[in-house]
Amino acid sequence: MSEPSIIRKAVRNFTALFKADAFEGMLLIAVAIVALVVANSGVADAYFTLFNGYLWPKDTFYLNTIHLWVNDGLMVIFFFVVGLEVKRELYRGNLADPKARTLPILAAAAGMAAPAAVYMFIAGGETELVRGWAIPAATDIAFAMGVVGLLGTRVPPPLRLFLLTVAIVDDIGAVAIIAVFYTEEIKMMFLAASAVVLGVMFVMNKMRVMSMAPYVLLSIVLWYCVLYSGVHATIAGVLAALTIPMYGKNDSCMLENMEHSLVPWNAYIVVPIFGFANAGVNISGLGMDALLDPLPLAIGAGLVLGKQVGIFATVWTIVKLKIVPKPAGCTWAEIWGVTILCGIGFTMSLFIGELAFTGSDETARFLRDEAKIGVLVGSLISAVMGYTVLRLTSTHPEYKDDPESPVV
Repeated sequence: MSEPSIIRKAVRNFTALFKADAFEGMLLIAVAIVALVVANSGVADAYFTLFNGYLWPKDTFYLNTIHLWVNDGLMVIFFFVVGLEVKRELYRGNLADPKARTLPILAAAAGMAAPAAVYMFIAGGETELVRGWAIPAATDIAFAMGVVGLLGTRVPPPLRLFLLTVAIVDDIGAVAIIAVFYTEEIKMMFLAASAVVLGVMFVMNKMRVMSMAPYVLLSIVLWYCVLYSGVHATIAGVLAALTIPMYGKNDSCMLENMEHSLVPWNAYIVVPIFGFANAGVNISGLGMDALLDPLPLAIGAGLVLGKQVGIFATVWTIVKLKIVPKPAGCTWAEIWGVTILCGIGFTMSLFIGELAFTGSDETARFLRDEAKIGVLVGSLISAVMGYTVLRLTSTHPEYKDDPESPVV
């Protein structure tokens, strides 16, 4: 290969890192590394004080630390975008066709059940760890699609579509799990107020109110009511998104326009801030042998083994029974590689880990730290393993001339 060709290839690959799919995943990796470095450096005390130091008494306002503002406030935007994406997919996307959604829905369901089963098999014998069963059940869309983005034309469009759809269904399941299993004591007055506000927003939708201002204002009110109802506040983001009209003035896609305007904020501000606030853990305080403790081992095994076994076995069974066809033009090795990538938990897994082990006592903090270790290690192994399998088994020369894809 000539020197100019090598330079062109290098520039093309470098540029490809800044495409949406690849860069988002790379950014999350960088944020996680920075958080770990800071949490184990000379400024560790400042880092933990910044996020966990009290701003005011809890009686003044429930969110009295920056960490709570990030997890219960800022992350509402993340869940709002998830809700918009789910509604769009159900109305006019990959989930609109009953036949097309059969495979990813069943695969995603198995991909949540199998990791939970692996977790319970390893850690279920310890009562204090049972609440963490859902931690390895989630897939991080940005991270997984980022790895796929790095592979460029080696991953064909049908396989990308399959991964994206499974991850979207996975998000729906994770939201349902948070609402049902991680809801604390219910306060009926605030729950009733939440229902009223949500009802008004749906009425606005039916009356074709096309201005975004009232939806934004009522979304904030809904968030406040849900925050104090006992249901986790981020659920308000999903519910509010479902009330946004699909079409606005002049038949423009109001929901899709709103989603597109929020995606960059979500990908480059909200999720990185969440990752920086939650991925930091003092490894020296745990020791290397902590990786073999029941909690991190159960989470890591759930992500690495549970995810790929649950999803791949389901896809293989459904295809062999001729219920639905295999993704077009994809080999079983490629499908296996993508199912491994579904074991990248990160954002949602870290989030559920915070909900599973609440409290300010030393035991709760220790369990949250161990959960973070399990999520980070399990996600890293899944990312490297999935990338390697796809890199070695997937070749699609029919897409090699795509100028938007890196050559890897």
